[in-house]
Amino acid sequence: MDEIIYASASELARAIRGGEVSSAEVVEAHLARIEEVNPKLNAVVHVTADAARERARAADEARARGEAWGPLHGVPVTIKDAFEAEGIVSAGGTVGRASYVPEEDAAGVARLKAAGAVVLGKTNVPEISLAFESDNLVYGRTHNPYDLSRTPGGSSGGEGAAIASGMSPLGIGSDAGGSIRVPAHFCGVAGIKPTSGRTPRTGHFPPMGGLLDSIWQIGPLARRVEDLALALPLLCGTDWRDPTVAPVPLGDHREVDLKKLRVAFHTDNGIVAPSDDVAAVVRDAARVLADAGAEVVEARPPVPSDAYQLLLGLYGADSGAGLRMLLMMSGTSEPSPLMNRLLEVLGTVSLTAGELTMLIYQLDAWRSQMLSFMRDYDLILCPPCAREAMPHGTTFDEENQLLFSYTMIYNMTGWPGAVVRAGTSAEGLPLGAQLVARPWREDVALASAAEVERALGGWRRPPL
Repeated sequence: MDEIIYASASELARAIRGGEVSSAEVVEAHLARIEEVNPKLNAVVHVTADAARERARAADEARARGEAWGPLHGVPVTIKDAFEAEGIVSAGGTVGRASYVPEEDAAGVARLKAAGAVVLGKTNVPEISLAFESDNLVYGRTHNPYDLSRTPGGSSGGEGAAIASGMSPLGIGSDAGGSIRVPAHFCGVAGIKPTSGRTPRTGHFPPMGGLLDSIWQIGPLARRVEDLALALPLLCGTDWRDPTVAPVPLGDHREVDLKKLRVAFHTDNGIVAPSDDVAAVVRDAARVLADAGAEVVEARPPVPSDAYQLLLGLYGADSGAGLRMLLMMSGTSEPSPLMNRLLEVLGTVSLTAGELTMLIYQLDAWRSQMLSFMRDYDLILCPPCAREAMPHGTTFDEENQLLFSYTMIYNMTGWPGAVVRAGTSAEGLPLGAQLVARPWREDVALASAAEVERALGGWRRPPL
C-alpha cells in the first residue's frame, strides 16, 4: 500500500493511464490510510467513500473503453472545507454552516473533477479560514503529523496534514496571508499561492470581493513540486464569474533556465528574526540555486517595519464589524475561541475613512517600491515563517503574530510564492523555503522549488 499512498499524483496518473494500477485500487488504498491515521490527526473532516468508489469504478470503465477524462483521470484528491462541493457538507469551519450542502461545485473543485479527479472528502480549516491553525467548533482540532502536540498550520492545515501523512496525494487550498504556504512549511509538503488574478475563487467561503479581494488566491498543495505544476494549469483561467481573473498565459516551469535567474535571498525580513534552524535552511536553499548556476546575492526587499500593521489595518479597518456580520449571515452565534481571539486583535484597529484611504495609498506606494526592487531580480528566496510548527493554541499569542509576516508580505504584493521542504529543525520538524517570483511568473517559482526539492530531498514520511 505504501507504494500507492506515498506516490505523487503525477506518478499515480501515469500508472492509471498505463493500466499498471486501477483507480479503484488507488482510491481504496487512500481510504484505508484515512481510516488508519485520520483518528490521530483529524485532518479529513468529511469522507465521501461511497461517492469516491463509484467515481473510481467509472474512471476504470472509461479507461477500458479508451476514454481519457484528463490529466487527473482516476487520481484521488482532497478539498479544503472552504470550497463548496456539490452534495458534500461544506461548513467552512463555522457552526452556522454545519449542515450546509451546496448544489454546485466551487470553480476550483469543478476544474479538478473535469480533469478526472476523484474527490475523497473535505479537510479541516479554522473558522471562516481566518487563522494560522486549524481548529473550530464543528470538527475540532487538526494535529501535525510530525508532532501531535503542534498545529499543521492554517487555514489549509487539514490539507497539509492529510497530504503529508499519505491520506491524499493532492489538494486545493486558499491563501490570504499564508494559508497555503504556512501549512506547507509546517507539514513539510509543497504548495503555491499564485499571482493575484490567476485563478477564479467562485464558490469559496468566505467569498471573493471587498477590501481584501486583491490579497488572496487559491492554489494546490502536494508532496511533490511536479504535482503543483500538474494541478496549477487546471485551476487557471476565467470562469466568467470572478471579475479579477486575467487571461495571462502560464509558463512551463520545465522551460525555465536556472542559470539565467537572478536571486535575492534573505533570512531576516527586518520585522522579526527567524530561528537559527529556519535561517540555515534558507541558506542551504540559496547554495542549491547558486550551484545550479543562478546568480544569488544576499539582498532584502524594501519591507517596511510596519508591514504587518498595514495588513492588519486592511483586515481590521472596521474593527471586525464586517467579520461579525459574515458570522451572523452564516447563522453562527457562537464563534470559536480562535475566532474570538481574531476579533480581539481586530478590535484594536479602528480607522476613519480618511485613515483607510491613506493606508491604501501607503500600501500602493510600497507595492511600487517592491516592484522596482524586482526589476533587478527574478526571484526572492526567504523563510515562509520565522519558526517551525508551533504548539496548538499559540498562533495568536502577541509574541507570535509577527512570525507570519514572511508570507503576508507577498499577499500584499500579490506575487506568486511557492514553499517546499528544504530541511528539518533540531526537534525533527519540517522546515520550508519560500520562493517568490515576479508577477505572473509561477513557472520561475516552481522551477526553483523543484531544484531545491531535488537537492535537499523535499517531503519526508512522518513518524505515524
